[in-house]
Amino acid sequence: MRTAIAIAGTAGIVACLATCLVGCSGSNHPVRRYGAQGARLGESLALPGWNLSVSNLRWDGDYVLMDVDASTTDPHAPHAKSEDLRFGLYGALAHPIESTGLGSCDHAMASVHDIQHPPSAPPDRLTGTVCLGPLKDRSQVRGAYGYSPRDRIPNTSAAGLVVKTTSLSAWRADGAPVTQAQLGDPAAFNGNGYMLLGLEADAVAARYRDDSAARGGPMMLLASPTVPGRGLHPACATYGSSVLILPDASLDSVHVNASLCTQGEINEALLYATVAIAGTHAGLWTQR
Repeated sequence: MRTAIAIAGTAGIVACLATCLVGCSGSNHPVRRYGAQGARLGESLALPGWNLSVSNLRWDGDYVLMDVDASTTDPHAPHAKSEDLRFGLYGALAHPIESTGLGSCDHAMASVHDIQHPPSAPPDRLTGTVCLGPLKDRSQVRGAYGYSPRDRIPNTSAAGLVVKTTSLSAWRADGAPVTQAQLGDPAAFNGNGYMLLGLEADAVAARYRDDSAARGGPMMLLASPTVPGRGLHPACATYGSSVLILPDASLDSVHVNASLCTQGEINEALLYATVAIAGTHAGLWTQR
């Protein structure tokens, strides 16, 4: 199926576990990795509009759990909504694993037993246990990160980061697949629909490191259109509409394979989907 995917280059358009979990470094102080602020697990970081801490990173079955405590720095000043705060696993993962904090444990509750308090959002706060997974390979996880897709560093370019589409699958809201043969059928494009995009992002590590430090944070990919909440299908809740480009900084190159979901009115979601590239501020929590 042919679809128009726009890759935009500016912000305008477009986390101690056991040794097998958290890698250690020789430094006594957290360092910035690809422009992301660094902190030890249990410490707080100031992201735009929020003070945010991540602690007690641990495994339960195939899920990584972490306790999050966030509060707004000034409830009257502009800040991302608590439902916009996303968290992900840092390390040499084959595929990024991220989730919005609220609702992240909905599917894990059936098999995970160490969820002390599911995430909740009292006024101007986000607190509770965030669940990330499923994931079986524990050896690649080094920590966890947090960011908001709504926080976009202005006037940032995507120079040095190459993004391409590797796969595309589309469905109507009722779950019926949309195929190439239906492109000429007007009835196929009524109502709502969703699409999963396979994306590949590559960069030279040294250049991406320098560019990220200069702009004040790493890049993120943002797919649109999207809808609030859990969306039209569980896959859209799983993959989301954004991903942070924050791979293990010890690797020689930046190579991220990600999946994002576009959803909403079927023509907009399938035929006119857009992927934007923008800089953002991020926090990264590791053991050291």
